[in-house]
Amino acid sequence: MASFVGLSASQSQFLYRFSLPISSPAFISSSVHLKKQAPVRRLLVLPIKCSSSGPSQDTESEAETTSVPSSSSFSSSLASSNSTYNWRAGIGAVGIIETAYLTYLKLSGSDAFCPLGGGSCGDVLNSDYAFFFGVPLPLLGLIAYGFVTTLSLQLSAKNLPFGINETTGRFLLLGSSTSMATASAYFLYILSTKFAGTSCSYCLASALLSFSLFFISLKDVGLQEVQKVVGLQVCIASLVFATLSTSYSNLPSAPSSQANIDLPYFTTEITKESSPFALSLARHLHSIGAKMYGAFWCSHCLEQKEMFGREAAKLLDYIECFPDGYKTGTKMIKACADANLEGFPTWVINGQVLSGEMELEKLAEVSGFQFNE
Repeated sequence: MASFVGLSASQSQFLYRFSLPISSPAFISSSVHLKKQAPVRRLLVLPIKCSSSGPSQDTESEAETTSVPSSSSFSSSLASSNSTYNWRAGIGAVGIIETAYLTYLKLSGSDAFCPLGGGSCGDVLNSDYAFFFGVPLPLLGLIAYGFVTTLSLQLSAKNLPFGINETTGRFLLLGSSTSMATASAYFLYILSTKFAGTSCSYCLASALLSFSLFFISLKDVGLQEVQKVVGLQVCIASLVFATLSTSYSNLPSAPSSQANIDLPYFTTEITKESSPFALSLARHLHSIGAKMYGAFWCSHCLEQKEMFGREAAKLLDYIECFPDGYKTGTKMIKACADANLEGFPTWVINGQVLSGEMELEKLAEVSGFQFNE
């Protein structure tokens, strides 16, 4: 029976036809039995069909197994991207805090607290290099850090405005961080050359934040993608450098003999005795709010005070523009800066500005003083 089952369908039909003429009951019964076993042969083929389908199931199982790591890899990549966005948002937030504080100081005319280097950072923050075409640098930094922080948070949330896709958002972050890093490098050069020996902790902190944003953006975009836009990055850096150089090209350069000036504040005693006319004029100038702007190192200011004499000079509304001494790059106090002084001494009487030493008679004429002996 087992041998018949192993035969093919054509062989079985041949044997069946060959056995029909034989009248032997055994053969007849055998052939009848063969017919009855035909369904059994078909049933035995079923396991073979099932076993043949086994590799396809294994293939599907392998495909499912393969698809699991692919999904896991995608999730890992997504988490890594969100992590870099969050890092940039955090760094940008720190930059916002720093630049907002410095912007407030600029607008209010207050002095910065310098945790390192004593008060030397104020010499840098109050210098002409703290402005870019008349705009305070901290304000521009506040805008830049705000842009990076906002865009990073939107990329992390997959909620970009104006139909911007994620790739474009990454390149925008790369371009902005490139410009910020270039500006920081330029100002570090200014700090080391124009303010040698001066410490500015805020400048160094801002440079660290800018470079961190730049390198994180490089890593996020990838070296291969960066190579495609390296020309654009060079153009951005060159444009920032050229713009900054143009902004500061008109600043007067200090002579080499004055490159490292560090002059502490001092006072000079007035020895001349005041005349009745000088005393009356000084009282009159004080009563009408006339002001004299000067600097402790200005010889003409000292001579102007000598004209009034010791007693009368004390009655004048004198404003010292460098009360903390003078160093290279130090700016005048806000009251002097707001007066738009062109030299020392400068008088402001009834809205009229007078530059240089003035004879007492001239001051009396301008102020409307009439001396009655």
